[in-house]
Amino acid sequence: MEWDEPKAKQQSSAHQVGEPLDKLSMDELHARVEMLEKEIERLRGEVVRKRAHEAAASELFTGKG
Repeated sequence: MEWDEPKAKQQSSAHQVGEPLDKLSMDELHARVEMLEKEIERLRGEVVRKRAHEAAASELFTGKG
């Protein structure tokens, strides 16, 4: 590819909050819902891990849980 040729625009599968949804098919909407539910689950898991880490640190430094 020549340096001055425009790159082909790649369609992103990532969801952007607030983006228009009217152009998406039912399959695309279902796929995004599934992807976002998995991401929410992953985020909640990280919150649980961080809370446990904070509790362990608090107990270590203060002797209180």
